[in-house]
Amino acid sequence: MLRRDSGVRLAILDLGTERAKQATQAQGPRSRAAWAGVLRRHWLAVALLAAGLVLRVLAELAYRPALFYIDTTRYLYNTARGMDPLGYKGLLRAILFVGNFDAVAAVQHLLGLAMALVIYLLLRRRGVPRWLAALAMAPVLLDAYQLQIEQMIMPDTLFEALIVAGLAILLWQPGPGWRRAVVAGVVLGTSATVAQVGEALLLPAVIYLLAARGGWRRAAGQAGALCAAFALPILAYCTGSYLFTGNFFLSHSGVTNLYGRAAAAADCATLRLPPAERGICPAPAQQANGPDWLEHGHESPIRPYYWGLPRAEVDSLISDFNQRVLTQQPLRLLGAYGRDTLKLFALTRDGNAGDTVIARWQFQTQFPYYPPYASEATVKAAAGQYGGGAPAVWRPVAVFLRSDQLHGGYTPGPLYAVFALAGLAGSLALLRRRADPGTRHLALACLLLFAAGGFVLLVSDAFEYSWRYQLPALVTLPPAGALGISVIIRSIRTLPRPGSERRLAAARTRRGGR
Repeated sequence: MLRRDSGVRLAILDLGTERAKQATQAQGPRSRAAWAGVLRRHWLAVALLAAGLVLRVLAELAYRPALFYIDTTRYLYNTARGMDPLGYKGLLRAILFVGNFDAVAAVQHLLGLAMALVIYLLLRRRGVPRWLAALAMAPVLLDAYQLQIEQMIMPDTLFEALIVAGLAILLWQPGPGWRRAVVAGVVLGTSATVAQVGEALLLPAVIYLLAARGGWRRAAGQAGALCAAFALPILAYCTGSYLFTGNFFLSHSGVTNLYGRAAAAADCATLRLPPAERGICPAPAQQANGPDWLEHGHESPIRPYYWGLPRAEVDSLISDFNQRVLTQQPLRLLGAYGRDTLKLFALTRDGNAGDTVIARWQFQTQFPYYPPYASEATVKAAAGQYGGGAPAVWRPVAVFLRSDQLHGGYTPGPLYAVFALAGLAGSLALLRRRADPGTRHLALACLLLFAAGGFVLLVSDAFEYSWRYQLPALVTLPPAGALGISVIIRSIRTLPRPGSERRLAAARTRRGGR
């Protein structure tokens, strides 16, 4: 009896094992079929991601160990203390602790791919068509200026990634939630410790939460929670700055940043200034060098002041000068600012006189150096300290990348204009009283992305124009435009057809007669 029972159990066990093997074998084809189906449905997005990956591998191989810029030493050695927030330094040190400069560039390239993927998934979750969502992520994948900054030891890629992450957290579900508001606030606030212009992201996030509503008390509470969370990393950074330097700030560059814009626009012949500030106003030949030179140039009118007076006193003089230009010659200041804001939409990428030299953001056929801050000796010393090998260029690939960048391998200005106009139209759809819930959710997402991109770009341009500072447009305006186009398409589809109201009324009459 016991033997018979044991035989039955063994037979059942063998049968179960066989079925498990069959199920495992069947899962393979089903899994492959599922992935094949995903690839077929999202073939355009997959193709764009593959192209973006290839370009990033080429950039990584073309410039070893990574590209260096004038400001790179600030994050490596904390030179020019207080000039910019150093939140990027945390990521940089973490990577260099386990890797080298090659690893830093690789991580930044992966962040570029991740941003594109998040944009695509977010737009698909919001109901944007596959082709349009893929179009929205193409700029960040293929734009050569984006590739170049990812290869450079600079904070811009991390700043963009924090923007995308914070906005995606807010928008991942159709309606805002308390937890997502807090987490998004922390992420967006952290962006300000990487690039101070990130402070401008608070207002779009608050506007989105208030526009989403769901009850004014709830909306106001969530907005307050986001503001508190946004302030948390900034206060933590400022506290650390105070403990180490005695200065409770993100950076001290705000005064001199605005000086470059004000001095370049001022008419010094008619501007009323006290004698102590007269030397701050530049001559016409100096103004022609542009805001960046006026702010940082060694022969700028403000340099002798800093060499001979305490910094606080000079900052006070410059601040008063800025105020006088703003109050006495506002139209000149606004005119210069307005002309710069329109440069993003230009057909070609040409460096205008007075702008930061655009060649700094373009691939070169030789390894670029920027003495004295990023001289050949400085770069070799940094590579020797942190690893990655001596600076080198794989010339054939570098020539290809440069040719691509100079001959159309970037997001054209007119396309930016289309995205911006579509984003504006999609945002304004919130004013429609009879918008259905689906259209409203699309319009809310469009409003957040469009406002975030607009605020960051407008605040950046207020100080000086640089093509580097336009890069956040790649991760905000295209997805905002895709959402805006989706709002327009949905609105057209939901419009009542001619005669539909008459037919509906007749049907109601017939039902009433019965």
